[in-house]
Amino acid sequence: MTFWILAPIMVAAALGILFVRKAVHAALLLAVVMISLAFLYAVLDAPFLFAVQIIVYTGAILMLFLFVMMLIGVDATDSVVETIRGQRVMAVVLGLAFGTVLVLGISQVTFGVVVGLDEANAGGNVPAVANILFSRYVFAFEATSALLITAAVGAMVLAHRERLTPKAGQAELAAQRMRDYAEHGKHLGPLPSPGVYARHNAVDTPALLPDGTAAESSVSRVLAARGTVRSAPALADDIDDVRRQIGGFDGHGDPTSMPETSGKAGAPATTEEDVQKDVQKDVQKDVDK
Repeated sequence: MTFWILAPIMVAAALGILFVRKAVHAALLLAVVMISLAFLYAVLDAPFLFAVQIIVYTGAILMLFLFVMMLIGVDATDSVVETIRGQRVMAVVLGLAFGTVLVLGISQVTFGVVVGLDEANAGGNVPAVANILFSRYVFAFEATSALLITAAVGAMVLAHRERLTPKAGQAELAAQRMRDYAEHGKHLGPLPSPGVYARHNAVDTPALLPDGTAAESSVSRVLAARGTVRSAPALADDIDDVRRQIGGFDGHGDPTSMPETSGKAGAPATTEEDVQKDVQKDVQKDVDK
């Protein structure tokens, strides 16, 4: 009964692996196939294989696939340009030939009398698996182990990159930032965090510059592309508050009551243009330092 319930689920999930567009969805469908296979092992009185299927394959290897996809990211778009001429035709021909060989080979297989799992697991499931694995199928087991080790070493060799230039230190990175600023006007330090000088510090809230305007570079480009960044009208109150704090302006841009020492050095400015000039001077002094 369990087989007839899980078999259609496994077949549907296996076909989904071939036809879904996103790699993460394919990995999740593969998890469905592996978990269903583990339940079939449990029904067949193979608790060791059931535990190995869940812990090793589903719990370790498949989760590793998912973590790698989440870390490095996988593009959902597929390239339709053939890098090797005729590769699709060859893939179809070889696939059909492989399927034909499988059908012919399986159709000519003869099975002996079924002795039952009780006799196969007479000494226990783990000893029975070990006896078969290291006696009749020892060559296939060792060959598979050698292939896996070779694949792991090959992956490490392919992923290794020789460093052509010495690793830049902190002094070299600081000098490079200064050169980028002098040549291209690139920002010297880290970009402002979302919500700085604003009422909300959410990631979708742009930071406010000293003059009260929103800093577009303080929010993620992904949020900007999605259109989920807070709009300027939503930040109007924040801008007015900042202007009142740094320049003594009310919510309508008019100067509030200020002392009559605006012409002296160090006194607060009484016009919005003076505030912006003072801010630019302070920024220039910091850059010169």
